[in-house]
Amino acid sequence: MASADARERIIVAAERLIAERGTDVPLRDIAIAAGQRNNSAVQYHFGSRDGLINAVAEYRMADLEQHRLERLADDETAGAPHSVRALVSALVLPMLTVPYENGATHYARFLERIRTHAALSAFANLDRTQRASVRLIITRLDRTLQDLPTALRRRRLRTLPTVLFALLADRERAVQTGGLAPDDPDSATELVDLLTGMLTAPVSATTGAAP
Repeated sequence: MASADARERIIVAAERLIAERGTDVPLRDIAIAAGQRNNSAVQYHFGSRDGLINAVAEYRMADLEQHRLERLADDETAGAPHSVRALVSALVLPMLTVPYENGATHYARFLERIRTHAALSAFANLDRTQRASVRLIITRLDRTLQDLPTALRRRRLRTLPTVLFALLADRERAVQTGGLAPDDPDSATELVDLLTGMLTAPVSATTGAAP
C-alpha cells in the first residue's frame, strides 16, 4: 500500500511539474515534490522518464473513458445521430470536469506539454483498451466527415488533439488565475463550437484540389 501511495504521489507531482516546466524537468525534482527521500524513486516505480510520462498520461484515463462511454451510450439510447458536434462533445466535455473532480490542477497543461510524446501521439495508442471510447469517436468522426476529401479529413483528425490540448490548457490557465469560472457553460460551448468548426470548415478550391 505504501508503495502504491508513493507511486501515485509521484504521478501527481510529475503531472504538475511537467505542466509547469516541460518534459525535461529533473526526475530528482519530481521525487522531492512527491515527498520521496530516495532520488531514484522515479526509476524504481516507472523505470524511466518515458515510463513516468506514460503512467501520468494513463492516470486519469479510466475515469474519462467511463464518462465518454456513458455519453455515447446515452446518445445511442436517445437515437441521436452521429453528428460531428455530438461526437466532439463526447470527446471534450468530460475533460472539462472529470479530471478536476478527481483532484487535477494541471492536467490540460500536462497534455499540452506532451502532445508529441509517444504516450499520446502514436496512432497505435488507439488500440489500447483504455482508449476504446476515443477510438470509437474518431472512427465515427471519420465516417461522418465523408464529404471531405480523404487526405484532408485525416489531416483534420490528426490536428484535432493539438488544437484541443492548446484550448484546454488556455482554459485551465484562465480558471487558475480567476479569469474564468471552472463550470462556465459558455466557455465549454465555445470550445465545442471551435473544434466542430475546424473539422467541418468549407474546403477551399486549392485545398480540395491538392492530392
